[in-house]
Amino acid sequence: MRAFQVTDHAIAPSLQDVPDPHPNPGEVLVRVHACGLNFADILVAKGTYQDIPPLPATLGMELAGEVVSLGEGVTTRAVGDRVAVNAGHGGLAEFGAFVVDTTVPLPDAMPFTDAAAFMVAYGTSHLGLTRRARLQKGERLVVLGAAGGVGLTAVEIGAALGAEVVAVARGADKLAVAKDAGAHHLIDSETTDLREALKELGGADVVYDPVGGDLTVAAIRACNPEARVLIIGFASGDLPKIAANHLLVKNIDVIGYYWGAYRAFAPQVLSDSLSELLQWYSEGRLTPHVSKTFPLEQAGDAMDFLKSRKSTGKVVVTME
Repeated sequence: MRAFQVTDHAIAPSLQDVPDPHPNPGEVLVRVHACGLNFADILVAKGTYQDIPPLPATLGMELAGEVVSLGEGVTTRAVGDRVAVNAGHGGLAEFGAFVVDTTVPLPDAMPFTDAAAFMVAYGTSHLGLTRRARLQKGERLVVLGAAGGVGLTAVEIGAALGAEVVAVARGADKLAVAKDAGAHHLIDSETTDLREALKELGGADVVYDPVGGDLTVAAIRACNPEARVLIIGFASGDLPKIAANHLLVKNIDVIGYYWGAYRAFAPQVLSDSLSELLQWYSEGRLTPHVSKTFPLEQAGDAMDFLKSRKSTGKVVVTME
């Protein structure tokens, strides 16, 4: 089969011909139909992510497909089941063997492209906003990188939870996408002083931050007393320098948050969150935004497109 793999962190990943996988006990073999890309895939390829699989490694943290065979002892899935998989890696391939507990059954009406764009982005935002940031109805939620893969879902989920959502993104086109997802206020980070714009709105109660750098610092300086700043990642490539005295004076919480870690220490928390999100999807409350799809043979181009920051929402690679 074909798989898009990292063979050396010093060189670009590439499409490889590899042996077909077979499920071990407790695993299912999935024919992959679609794989969603995440910024973390770029970091895995470079060897700078916090969770690096041994080489050679097939990229692709989340995927959707059809179960084609069962490993010994598997009773919770059946051949023919349509599933999404939160695998950590292995999605950019025609087939993959995955631990059954990483699979989630899909609603019948959910296309594979939507499913492949769903788990990481929506899961990150839902659990982060509800469990870690403790977002309350009526609070002002500031979303940095609001048109990106996770940022756009934070806008959508924040609005669904009753927050007043402030979308921060670069350029009118990206802000228009955030507005369509439910943002109440729009701030162009390329042309606007973020701190002053947030202060004019009344300050931030919760900051959702997958960007880092100067935007983090500016958002913290516009925080209200007892605000919570949720640190998701550093897409800017710049770790923010946070002044502890600002946190002290305003009783601000800065909260570290790595969604993938829940797979190891609290998997039921992930499962419960994803079950609720899939119910919301079935009710029409969530609409995944896929800006572009690529075939597997163009997976490298898909990664470059994601790195270019031209995408909004998710980029998905399909196997057909």
